[in-house]
Formats: sequence, structure tokens, C-alpha cells
Amino acid sequence: MQLKLDIYPTGFNKNHTKRNDTKIVSLRTLDLFSGIGGVRLGFEKNGFETVFSNDFEPSCKLTSDLNFDEPTLTLGDLTKINVDTFPEFDLLLGGFPCQAFSVAGYRQGFNDEKGRGNLFFNIARILEKRMPPAFFLENVKNLQGHDNGRTFIIILQTLKELGYHVRHAVLNTMKYGNLPQNRERIYIVGFQDESSALKFEFPEPKKLQIQFSSLLDKEIPDRYYYLGKPLHARLVNDVKSRDTVYQWRRQYVRENKQGVCPTLTANMGTGGHNVPIILDSKGIRKLTPRECARMQGFPDSYKFANISDALIYKQVGNSVSVPVIDAIAKQIKIALEK
Repeated sequence: MQLKLDIYPTGFNKNHTKRNDTKIVSLRTLDLFSGIGGVRLGFEKNGFETVFSNDFEPSCKLTSDLNFDEPTLTLGDLTKINVDTFPEFDLLLGGFPCQAFSVAGYRQGFNDEKGRGNLFFNIARILEKRMPPAFFLENVKNLQGHDNGRTFIIILQTLKELGYHVRHAVLNTMKYGNLPQNRERIYIVGFQDESSALKFEFPEPKKLQIQFSSLLDKEIPDRYYYLGKPLHARLVNDVKSRDTVYQWRRQYVRENKQGVCPTLTANMGTGGHNVPIILDSKGIRKLTPRECARMQGFPDSYKFANISDALIYKQVGNSVSVPVIDAIAKQIKIALEK
């Protein structure tokens, strides 16, 4: 295993958290499909050092670079980046695109017409070429059952043939992140060293203590309310309780009966579809981008670029629940400690 003696600067990721100027042994991460840095945030909270970050979406770079110091996000197509140009790293992090496997998408898998399903094999290519001690991957729950399970079998077989001991689990944000969001994702962790794999355990579930109402703002701009807008007539008969989060699902209103926010999605900003909806003292409204970010565990100190709400909704919906990543990163660190 390659370890690097490094000195962390005072301040972490532009003041999200703070560290002391002390020498520590750090594990270096290659953060792929990084989006706005949710995975990076969770790992850096546990002392991991990001040495490279990459995404294809220009608006993600605008937001990410507001929040993270060096390295800034490298914008570009991962399939066209020479593997030999990557810096030395110890963990590959990859929340590879989920649209090809998502229930909310077209579920085309490896045959996705945009090539998103095949991006997994680019991860495998990097692992084969560089053979880091460990990796962490994240995707939608449906990856496990896609194509009657055949897609997931291919993924696991590929990783095992590369010499990794693989662990995986489906974790729900409201059970493992103490966040009021019903969000199930599959997490795949692999280690070269079998003893590290045996030492690794996914985090234990924790009681949900945070209510969605505690993450809401008190002063909301009028533009987030539906009164006077065409969709209001479709919502008013169904959105009745101030203790419930609802969701507009193209043709009907879905009521979340678990008292939490439904899964935040990348298409929340398109025509109101999938945006969580609540009733407050002023009327029916959708959650603001900042409120959605809180449902994912991003601190209020996290900044968003000067872009449209639609793009921010997409960024947040495409991201991860930071406390869940934080909890898994802790366990990976324990497993890799010698």
C-alpha cells in the first residue's frame, strides 16, 4: 500500500471544517464523476487527501471550485484522459453515472445510447492499469437488479478478476445518514488486501433524529410557491398536511407516508417533476435548492455557483448523501490502517 506523509493546510475545503497544521499519514483519492464533490467532502472529513477530481459537466466545475481548494475539478471526458497522467493515488472513488440503471431513467444499462452504462469499464480500466489498494463505488439501488441481476454479476466478476476482494450493500439515507430522505443507494467497496476486506464493515444503522421541518427556511421567496401557477389546481386537493412531504409525479401527487423527503432526483428542476412539495403557512411550495442540499447533508457553508435553480436542483439530485459517505469512509480508513 502506498502511503504519503503530508501536511494539511489550516482550513478544509474553504472553511467547511478545520484542521491543524500537523503531519499525518494520508491516503490519496482519485475522485471520478465527482459532480459537486459530495463523495470528496465525505472522504476529506476523514483525513483522505484528494489528488485529482474529474467531471464532465461544466456547471459542476463552477460550483465545485467555489468550495474546494487544490486540486480544482478537471473538466473533461474520462474516456479520453490518459490513465498514465493521473497522480499517484491509494483509493479510486467513483459515483459513476446512474441514469443507465435508474428506475427513473430508461434502464438501458450497458446498452445506454449515451454510453453512460459503459463508463464502469473505464473505472475497471483505471483499476487494472494502476491497481490502487482500494476503491469505493456508488450507484442506484436498481443496479443490483438490472437485467435480472446480470449487469451486477458482470460488475462484481470484473472487479474480482482484477484481484479485488469486494463488499457491497444497499443503504438508505434515512437509516444510515440521520437525514430525513428516503434514498436507497448501493455502495461497492473493494480491497486488494484480503485482511482489509475482512476488517471492513459497513456502518451500523442509526435512529433518525432529524425531522424534515428542521431543515426548512423560514423566509421563502414567492417564486417557490404554486399559487397563481398552472400546477396549483392539480396540487391543492392532495397537498393537505404540513407534516408531510409530497412529490409531483408527472400526472399525480405522491404522498410520502414515512414523514421524510422522497428521493431527490436529477430532474427536479425540469417542469416541477419530482420536486418535493410541502404545505406551509403561506401555501403550497416546492423545496428550495438550499433545503434540498440540506436533505443531502451539505452544510450551509457550501456555496452554489450563480446558475439557474434548475441546474442546482440537478446538481443536488445527482449528488450523494454526505453523512452516509462520511460513515463509509470512516470504515474504509479503519480497514486500511495497519
